Amino acid sequence: MTNWYPVHSKLSRPAYLSLADQIAEAIGNGTLPTGARLPPHRTLASNLKLSVQTVGRAYQELIRRRLIAGEVGRGSFVKLGKDLESAYLPDRVDEIINLSTLRPVCDGHHLEKMCEAFGWLADNLPPALALSCRPNVVSPRHQKAAAEWLALCGLDVLPINITVTNGATAAITTALMSAVLPGGVVAAESLSHHTLVPLSTYLGVQIEGVAIDHDGMIPGALEAVCKKNAVEAVFLQPTVANPRTLMMSAERREALASIARKYDLAIIEDDILGPLVENRPPPMASFAPERTLYITSFSKITVPSLRIGYLAAPTRFLAAVANRHLVSNWMATPSISEIAMKWVADGTARALVDWQRAALATRHAIVAKILSGFIFRSHPQSLHVWLPLGEDQWEENFVTQARLRGVAVAPGASSHVSDEQYPAVRISIGTTTETELLTGLKIISSLAGPNFEELLLAL
Repeated sequence: MTNWYPVHSKLSRPAYLSLADQIAEAIGNGTLPTGARLPPHRTLASNLKLSVQTVGRAYQELIRRRLIAGEVGRGSFVKLGKDLESAYLPDRVDEIINLSTLRPVCDGHHLEKMCEAFGWLADNLPPALALSCRPNVVSPRHQKAAAEWLALCGLDVLPINITVTNGATAAITTALMSAVLPGGVVAAESLSHHTLVPLSTYLGVQIEGVAIDHDGMIPGALEAVCKKNAVEAVFLQPTVANPRTLMMSAERREALASIARKYDLAIIEDDILGPLVENRPPPMASFAPERTLYITSFSKITVPSLRIGYLAAPTRFLAAVANRHLVSNWMATPSISEIAMKWVADGTARALVDWQRAALATRHAIVAKILSGFIFRSHPQSLHVWLPLGEDQWEENFVTQARLRGVAVAPGASSHVSDEQYPAVRISIGTTTETELLTGLKIISSLAGPNFEELLLAL
């Protein structure tokens, strides 16, 4: 451990930021060299007459700047130079329980399946898979497998109408570029996919938030937006994957399809959970097949590294989809596409989905027990819980306080499309172990209780 300590007399308000700046300066001038261990939170807090929370917040700021990193059970260390150039940052730093990242439940079984898949690939590697750099290496065998998978999602689609992508994000990007011209307008639920707003900004697309209720987007509100603006497309997450984990009714889907047809809107349907969700109404694409670009993927329901998505589009969009996907992704990664195709054919993908459904049932039972005294939104097959906050519980402060107590949750504001305010946090239930989920939920429960205002005094 280093013998260097920050100087109390040099601290200014806010104390956590001033402390972080002092430590950053010491790292920059070499006083704290690479690998130096920083004092524990309580030791430094006692030495500087600060709260442990203030020191924790300073360390989190240094982690954000990528100047230090926490190692579970060992403490916080200076990380500079090549140490910062790792391709991947750890999921957990400074003993944080990560309930912010949306991921499926995984265990050694999933790693075993991936190892088996790569072993099979090594023994059955088609030359084109290794040596070609043309987009058609994932067609048409992969399109046929995709059509079989989409049938499990409730769609009857010709293989030729399916594009294989590097996951749902690539598919959403391609769909937006295909359905909406730069400067055009896309309508979306006022709470929607957290990347939709920045993605639309990067593509030069305007986004209009549409009011929602207990059943999702309100048809009358969509029509009002269409009368006001020249809307080209509507983006929907009708099946559980939306922030509030809502399952849109068949009647609502049919009503929205009617509005889309009336105003000649393309429908972009994000259905990343696919066959994981039981007792689901038919997809939007079933109600308006001539105008719906339907998206599903594997990474949220099988294994995170299986980043393959399927984009099914009407014939009139096929040329645009092919061109936009070409310029934005060129092609889906052939080796991962091959594994997805094999898993669809031999039943592995479906078995992993069934396993995921059972694992989520256990996780949701934990949630129901720990958050029994709170009003929250979830679904038996959702990967997250949506916890609304009271008006006196500022979302930003809640997220900060949770982090200081060792739990990371996602702010609801990242899902806002309109100016409507929905103070809430999104809690992922699949990211970590059951034990850590239980611990994290208990911390969140204590924060969401009636003493939240008192806890803010620690900031």
